[in-house]
Amino acid sequence: MATLKTHLALNTAKFEESVAFYRAFFGKDPIKLKPGYAKFESENPALNFTLNERAVDGNGALNHLGIQVESTQEVEQAAKRLAEAGLATWDERDTDCCYALQDKVWVRDPNGYAWEVFVVKVGDTQPDLEQCCDEPGATGEAECCSTDAVPCCTP
Repeated sequence: MATLKTHLALNTAKFEESVAFYRAFFGKDPIKLKPGYAKFESENPALNFTLNERAVDGNGALNHLGIQVESTQEVEQAAKRLAEAGLATWDERDTDCCYALQDKVWVRDPNGYAWEVFVVKVGDTQPDLEQCCDEPGATGEAECCSTDAVPCCTP
């Protein structure tokens, strides 16, 4: 069986502080840091953990959950299994989400929590875009990256 990796996405209104906290918590830098988006990966436990800069509303900080798989075929198998169980799903193919090109299928659990089964086809669709406003030496808006169109997942 292919290696599965759990995905957990949190919303945070305190983005910079959260990135600093999770750097210390995981003991490593994010593997992707963009305006309003940070991604940490761990092999043990197998975890894909992201922070999304957004207001935390009545639903709390949880953005969505997911299982990262290794192929589009595995996404399609999950979609078939969910449909056969009578669950309402929706697909996204070749979608630019969280600065990555992905295929995915979504479903909501009985509590309304969104789960995705997804494959990352291109790891960074904007490799030249970097989070920079919090970096030492950034002195003004001209040096900061735009956060106008953060392509993060909102199920």
